[in-house]
Amino acid sequence: QFNPIYPLDDDSKYYNMNPTVNDRAHCLVYVVPADQQSIMNEHVLKLMKEIRKKVSDSDIPQVVLLTKVDEACLLVRNDLQKVYRSTYIKAQIESASKTLGIPVNCIFPVKNYSGEISLNDEIDVLSLTALLQILRFANGYLLNLDQKQHN
Repeated sequence: QFNPIYPLDDDSKYYNMNPTVNDRAHCLVYVVPADQQSIMNEHVLKLMKEIRKKVSDSDIPQVVLLTKVDEACLLVRNDLQKVYRSTYIKAQIESASKTLGIPVNCIFPVKNYSGEISLNDEIDVLSLTALLQILRFANGYLLNLDQKQHN
């Protein structure tokens, strides 16, 4: 069971000394609420930065899902299609990039399903776009891993 306070160490009976490709992470996804980014706890930010640094050393791609964009920006709340035209959301993306050290092109705005009672194409497009990019990053990581093993 994952426990962020007590990380798995070499002596644990669950530690896998020789993980296969299937046992490894292929992409790390941070989930950050756009409407609460400015008030994130310093401890949480420090922990995220430490994780990012450790993962960066292993070349695993990292992305951010910037959630609740509709709650963070009135323009987007009224018209979700304006998410990429919102200067506020753009500023939130740039802030997340600067704070976490993740490139802007790896930060994807999404809206959470919360009060909806049926599917919504606009919400789905943002979610599926983010998922597609995550899968592309993961696939790129696997291709690079395969090339390293054949060299």
